[in-house]
Amino acid sequence: MRRVLAAALFLTVGCSSVPAQPAQPATQKTANPSDQTATIAWGPCTDIKRPDGVPPARKDATVRCGKLAVPLDYSKPDGEQLDLALIKLTATGPGKRLGSLVFNFGGPGGSGVDTLDQAGKALAALRNRYDLISFDPRGVERSSGVRCGGGKEMDTFTALDTLPPDEETHRKTEEANKQFAALCQQDSGKVLPYVGTVNAARDMDLIRAAVGDDKLNYVGMSYGTQLGGVYATLFPKNVGRMVLDAPLDPTVTFEQRTLAQTRGFQQAYESFLRSCVKSGSCEVGRDLDTANANVAKLLNQLTSQPLQVDNRMLTQGLASTGVAAALYSEMTWPFLEQALGAALKGQGEGLMFLSDTYTGRSPDGSYSTQMTSFPAITCVDTAERPDIATLRRTEAAAMKISPLFGSEGSGGLCRVWPVKGSDEARHIDATGSAPIVVIGGKGDPATPYEWAPKLTAQLKTGTLVTYEGEGHGAYLSGSKCVQQLVNSYLIDGKLPQKGATCPAA
Repeated sequence: MRRVLAAALFLTVGCSSVPAQPAQPATQKTANPSDQTATIAWGPCTDIKRPDGVPPARKDATVRCGKLAVPLDYSKPDGEQLDLALIKLTATGPGKRLGSLVFNFGGPGGSGVDTLDQAGKALAALRNRYDLISFDPRGVERSSGVRCGGGKEMDTFTALDTLPPDEETHRKTEEANKQFAALCQQDSGKVLPYVGTVNAARDMDLIRAAVGDDKLNYVGMSYGTQLGGVYATLFPKNVGRMVLDAPLDPTVTFEQRTLAQTRGFQQAYESFLRSCVKSGSCEVGRDLDTANANVAKLLNQLTSQPLQVDNRMLTQGLASTGVAAALYSEMTWPFLEQALGAALKGQGEGLMFLSDTYTGRSPDGSYSTQMTSFPAITCVDTAERPDIATLRRTEAAAMKISPLFGSEGSGGLCRVWPVKGSDEARHIDATGSAPIVVIGGKGDPATPYEWAPKLTAQLKTGTLVTYEGEGHGAYLSGSKCVQQLVNSYLIDGKLPQKGATCPAA
């Protein structure tokens, strides 16, 4: 899930990733994609950064980077090429190597190169048997990442307020959307028509062939579940062991998605507040009503009196983004409490930090492509272009669910997007594929549980696992139950029992 214009694109699907700079790995161009025999020349990773922007102190020779050339336009396979950036964590043993396991950690717009580097320790059990591979999908970071202006323009765009939901706010939002879309066309117009999920799925099949695997073993999280579903639809016979965690239902409309995710984030926010006040020392308020009123008052005040944070201003839009960012995982709830408590005292550094982590803003003021790749991929993946009446109806319904998270959703930006979209990525049917494990979380704010059984049914070959805990995504939540089920399938081929359920971590 990604949030742009504070809430205008807030209700979307994604997963956290970190800022990055252009990659400089070794390369080897693939020939005509139809032969699917190209190999990747792996070399040292030269540009991976940690979330704070500091490079790792020690180079790991088992972590390798590379590039694979793929067609920009698959209808012209011998035409212009686009270089995909990849990363590989080589298998450590001691068991027999099972091949490669490809990851997409979410977005759309998240850098798989950066995220896999960070997640390596958490995936140690899988790395014993697999080479772990991820990539920056087309239009993301090193893979011809979509850019829409520079840091100054992005600062203005992400700081835009969404409260109050009146005509002046609507006018500013629509004007900002048009300016943003124009910048995207100006800076990245050549790749915009080709960054959709269908092409990314075709890219994954070339990656499968390039690493020498007959089948694609794959873990997709959040948006990565749609990418996996599209891959299984296009290449059902090439599916190996596939796990889709925190699933998206690609059939939902912008309006349906916005309302479902508004409910999800409101429920997660209420769970956070209940946990906070239960401790007896909540910095946000002594009881649920007081805490909720304090946060609402803070955000409303920020629309007219933003807080100074160094040489920037913490606006309502940035503060709301910061709150949402911390609701992805229970592990960040304590930091959210501290950040809100400090903001109530006039200190906005904590919320600004959370917002910057979410939007991909580095301390030097530069941005990753998280917030620009997201709309580029989202708007190409649907032919839907909602009219003003639909946007206003969506916003009004969302505000009734949650004044904090209610918005018009991402339809407003797609309405003015400079290239047409297609609904091909919204149709999922993996008939003929190997079994696919789907994991849905009951307390997931970004991909509500209701989407999990829907995607499972669309796949035709899916097996649903229910996780009873909070947070976006189950496998990396700390749940030993989920980890055991997933690892047993990916390593031993043992499919979870029908109706399998895991308790909260």
